[in-house]
Amino acid sequence: MSEYFPHIALLPSAGMGHLTPFLRLAAMLVNNHCKVTLITPTPTVSLAESKFISRFLSAVPQVNHTEFHLMPFDASAANSTDPFFLQFEAIRRSAHLLPSLLDFISPPLSALVYDVSLISPVLAAIESMFLPRYILFTPSAKMFSIFSYFPTAVASKQITGDGEIEIPGIIPRIPGSSIPPLLFDLNSLFAKIFMEDSPKLKRLDGVLLNTFEDLEGKTLEAINEGNVVKGLPHAFAIGPLIPLQFEKGDQSQSALNWLDDQREGSVVYVCFGSRNAMKRDQIREIGKGLMRSGCKFLWVVKDKLVDRDENDSLDEVLGYKLAESMKEKGLVVKTWVCQVEILGHKGVGGFLSHCGWNSVTEAAWQGVPILAWPLAGDQKVNAELVEKSGWGMWMRNWGWLGEKLVDEEEIGKAIKDMMGSRMLKVNAVKIREAARNSNAINLEKLIQDWKKHNG
Repeated sequence: MSEYFPHIALLPSAGMGHLTPFLRLAAMLVNNHCKVTLITPTPTVSLAESKFISRFLSAVPQVNHTEFHLMPFDASAANSTDPFFLQFEAIRRSAHLLPSLLDFISPPLSALVYDVSLISPVLAAIESMFLPRYILFTPSAKMFSIFSYFPTAVASKQITGDGEIEIPGIIPRIPGSSIPPLLFDLNSLFAKIFMEDSPKLKRLDGVLLNTFEDLEGKTLEAINEGNVVKGLPHAFAIGPLIPLQFEKGDQSQSALNWLDDQREGSVVYVCFGSRNAMKRDQIREIGKGLMRSGCKFLWVVKDKLVDRDENDSLDEVLGYKLAESMKEKGLVVKTWVCQVEILGHKGVGGFLSHCGWNSVTEAAWQGVPILAWPLAGDQKVNAELVEKSGWGMWMRNWGWLGEKLVDEEEIGKAIKDMMGSRMLKVNAVKIREAARNSNAINLEKLIQDWKKHNG
């Protein structure tokens, strides 16, 4: 009798932070002899997403591709102006179309793995299909504990912004100031998704997490032993999801060429993610802070939320005088670069980051110290984890994006301290070794579960 190979459908949501782990998971499953169908909501919000999908499909032709065409809806009813949150809502409202799409996929599916932002509507849509249902939770295990416990925390009046949130089994308690600000407004689209979807977790067959035991072992233990919420499905730590060869692109080449000419470990890489836009006065303080630090730097500048809107030149964003002076000490770009490739270059010795979870896991994979400046969402939760793990610094008094104007002097000093810390470098090497030695036992167990269900 021939061996059975599971066929897994993957359904990501909006934004590079959600898409990237799904594509890395797809490649990992293919490499472990699974059949994979990638379902992509269409149209995408950003140009980066559409290009990334196209390049992935060319690089990994074993993956089948199906487009999921979204229904139009009245965005004014969603209580959000964020284009990525609006895309979440568009996918949720189109979920009832999934069964007919899934029925046409051949051979029959063994399981559906979909994005955390889509739990309730997808569950309702495919209830009658008897298809095993998993989510890929793209943030950290710590953030998953918050997501799981959120309705209980609301009921016990812990979501106030003051004090601490006590989640059973999670140590230390989580400061209210680290909770994503949108969760304090229970009428926000973000909070509504948490309130509606968290109770449905128990109806899933499993949760996939892009993390590893050496980074979040105690949190994973608390989740899987039922301390956080009783009755949760098993959480499989399958990370870090390994960067793919195709992610290296020609667009990064000029940056890599510049890095080749720099001393080993002398460059601070500065990037605040694919969907965080700063005001120009803060951007210019960062520029002057980089100059003040005395360090070489590679800086990816972004002042628009969606890349399709990035039309202004660096001279306009930074001001001509600052833009010209920065050419002496570093390289400033407004184009997409392959972050994991930049972080892996021997010239890079530190990372000024917003601490999005993909950025954290990529820095761990490459062993690069982090200077954390959380801007939104789960990023303070991530920054605390990086700080407590000993391979990063967190400037707590800088606050969230837009809360205050952080001046050049503070920024310059923090960068200099990070780049000069031997302890951070030693611990970054340790976390790199742990990330690269995290074994594939959990992934193998997951695949075996799929085989048992369908074999």
